[in-house]
Amino acid sequence: MSSTAIVCRDLRKRYPGRPPVDAVNGLELEVARGECFGLLGPNGAGKTTTIEILEGLLPASGGEVTLLDETWGRNDRALRQRLGISLQETRLAEKLTVRETLVLFRSFYEKGLSPDTVIAEVGLTEKVHSYVGKLSGGQKQRLAVAAALVGDPELLFLDEPTTGLDPQSRRQLWDILRGLQSQGRTILITTHYMDEAEKLCDRVAIVDHGKVIAKGAPAELIHQLGGEHLIEFALEDGQSVSDSELQGLPAVVAVRREEDGFSLAVTAPHVTLPALLDKLQEEGRGLARLTTRHASLEDVFVTLTGRHLREDP
Repeated sequence: MSSTAIVCRDLRKRYPGRPPVDAVNGLELEVARGECFGLLGPNGAGKTTTIEILEGLLPASGGEVTLLDETWGRNDRALRQRLGISLQETRLAEKLTVRETLVLFRSFYEKGLSPDTVIAEVGLTEKVHSYVGKLSGGQKQRLAVAAALVGDPELLFLDEPTTGLDPQSRRQLWDILRGLQSQGRTILITTHYMDEAEKLCDRVAIVDHGKVIAKGAPAELIHQLGGEHLIEFALEDGQSVSDSELQGLPAVVAVRREEDGFSLAVTAPHVTLPALLDKLQEEGRGLARLTTRHASLEDVFVTLTGRHLREDP
């Protein structure tokens, strides 16, 4: 048994059209057994297409995929018994109860976990006899994860598991995923929430236009920006300042112009801030806004692509 759970080599998916669309365009990926790996990127980046190819739901146009030392097309039934899948949109029968739903999903697997055990694991014991149609959005999402878990999978796929959830429901699901990871399960999660990836994932790959443009541990990718702190500010009345002036401030690593201001990547905000304020005061420029924060994976994405995660491709 190899140490890798997922290997992709030159993975491609082309949809016919005029012109044809390359949803996945030479994607390379390796996921180790027992890690939580995040596939990150904006809508339209190719994340869902990639994960559906890995799950065996879509045929690839080219490239190689290996899951748990197996490939699709050889012994698919046996491979599916080892996977747990939660799709981006899971529609469960609303007239079934929580327990009936999991009993049904458990029947699809030759071996697995007790439905009641999984219900407790995802925090739905109090809703065990409730109809699916009566559950909240967060409870339905937890039930979808439970349906993916009931077969006791070695490899778990979660496609945008917290999209549309309120903050409390997101954090409840994060706790569930941390628990699954502590059990040694391999998890591949797609998300466009960078804070989610930073909190949950051992490693991530940032995908844009069907390709991996960066991968590594979240802290490593952020460190590669050079400055792990950001100073963001805007000036009053449309005033401006040159990039070279800002670059000349102490501890500034990079300068980025935003739509309504500037973002400085810095190594020591306590050194840069006084110098910035002194300079603006000397030149009679007034501040409209000033904030400081730690750099994030969102900043890595902006640095690599020149646009924010939620902008259109």
